[in-house]
Amino acid sequence: MQPNRAARLAPVIDMAERAEREAAIALGRTQSLLTQAEIKLGELERYLGDYQQQWLTQGRQGVSGQWLMGYQRFLSQLETAIGQQRQAVSWHLNSVNKAREVWQQRYARLEALRKLVLRYQHEARQAEDKREQKMFDELAQRPNGAEHR
Repeated sequence: MQPNRAARLAPVIDMAERAEREAAIALGRTQSLLTQAEIKLGELERYLGDYQQQWLTQGRQGVSGQWLMGYQRFLSQLETAIGQQRQAVSWHLNSVNKAREVWQQRYARLEALRKLVLRYQHEARQAEDKREQKMFDELAQRPNGAEHR
């Protein structure tokens, strides 16, 4: 009866393994999206730095009012894009944290089920060992003459 307890958990473990794998894949996807968002933010920030350096270079040579207005307008748009990208990075970071939490929960459940199966298997082995020992003890207590009849 006890060996069946471990065997009966096999479908549950299969489902838990599938759920853990799916959660791990989802975590990987969200981490990839976070990385992409961070790369894009870095590119925007470098572009802003380059553009500001261009202002310093142009400013030394003198600029027209129209150039300055265009520069300020573009700089404002670039800063808005950077702010939006920071929000995207924050959102993706939150998604990664949630996905990691889901994966950790599913992994913990899977490990708990595996430990339970191991415990059931150990208990079944112990019960079988006790049955065998009892059988050997009974055989050892029989008189020798009873075996020849």
